[in-house]
Amino acid sequence: MRSILLAVSAGPGLDPSIIDTGPLITVRRAGDLSGRVLVPGAKNSVLKLMAACLLADGTSEISNVPRIADVSIMSELLEAIGLRLDSPEPNTLRVTNPGDLVPVAPYELVERIRASINVLGPLLTRCGEVRLSLPGGDDFGARPIDMHIAGLEAMGAEFKTSHGYLEARADRLHGADIVFDFPSVGATENIVTAAVLADGVTTVENAAREPEVVDLCHFLVSMGADISGVGTSRLTVRGVGRDELRPASHRTVPDRVQAATYIAAVAVAGGEVEMVDARPAHMEMLLTRCRDMGIVFEPFEDDGVEGVRVSCSTRLRSVDVQTLPYPGIATDYKPLIITMLAVADGVSIVTENLYPGRFRYVEELQRLGADIRTDGHHAVVRGQPRLSGAPVRAHDIRAGAAMVVAGLAAEGTTTISGVRHIDRGYDDLVGRLASIGADIARVDP
Repeated sequence: MRSILLAVSAGPGLDPSIIDTGPLITVRRAGDLSGRVLVPGAKNSVLKLMAACLLADGTSEISNVPRIADVSIMSELLEAIGLRLDSPEPNTLRVTNPGDLVPVAPYELVERIRASINVLGPLLTRCGEVRLSLPGGDDFGARPIDMHIAGLEAMGAEFKTSHGYLEARADRLHGADIVFDFPSVGATENIVTAAVLADGVTTVENAAREPEVVDLCHFLVSMGADISGVGTSRLTVRGVGRDELRPASHRTVPDRVQAATYIAAVAVAGGEVEMVDARPAHMEMLLTRCRDMGIVFEPFEDDGVEGVRVSCSTRLRSVDVQTLPYPGIATDYKPLIITMLAVADGVSIVTENLYPGRFRYVEELQRLGADIRTDGHHAVVRGQPRLSGAPVRAHDIRAGAAMVVAGLAAEGTTTISGVRHIDRGYDDLVGRLASIGADIARVDP
């Protein structure tokens, strides 16, 4: 397989200076998909739940934990800070906070995962200080943390940078009225977790409303936090004493982006699949646009098992789509949407309003025969009846999943490298797709 990658290394989207010696995924078009697939817990929630365990002494338990690389990386980071983590049973994490924390997040761990920024709020409010290397993660444009810093400064924190680290101090955070210019998920999460133990009342206007933010707030409330307005754009947090917080048990919300991946797979391959644990209320706008494309959804319940049945029996129709903060179309959905539109009937325009650099994967889709042209924030997609298999790379988690989905719509074999990106956010994507009829395999070195 690697010799194939070397042979085409001069093509667009592949850096000839990089030889990928990691695992590969091969995909072949195999016709309609059918069966039942379980949607795992959300990556974008569980990592924040883990960080929230810094707030209260004792042992918390998080269930419905996806088996993904980012959970392992976050576990290493939290252990370096002083927590103890173990897994008493599959998909469950037991997180013990002994109370003796070291508020330093080392570079070698932080640079591997963007969600490491979520230790900032809990450590600052709990320990009064934190030393944090700036976070890494997916490479799709600048995502500054100025809103995090400005909000915490309004609560009494002082920041400085030294030797590549961000250092923050606050003898005691206090409540503040914070208004975001943009409903940032990460900034909302950091301000809320910091406000839980701050003196007085903190309000956050234009707060992010994503299901993962709601999930974090529910966990914090179960720990003893006083938060109102959960699920709205105005959050109010009344600080409580440290002795009022306690460990808690919580089930991670299902992953709406993984659900969207299985929707996209059915859309391009055809068939009917039941997605167990999928939450339609968490992706209403996406489902609306997918219905416009010709995809059919219906809820189901069977012996206590419930979810959404997705089916597609005709060629997709073109639609125009733009990304917006929740409840709009999430930017994480966009690579999947563009992949679907690449085989739809007609011309579509997709507009990226959140991360303008997030079009790197388009070159990979072009390698598969997709007719896509980008111009700034916009992509013009002219649908083709079929794509053509070729070697491609996963540049980030969601783009990697889109390459897998594209392979289901391509004649011949599609070989995906950069699989470690997919491993960061997907719980056995290959196995789950194979279980519903996809011709897909993982090739480990």
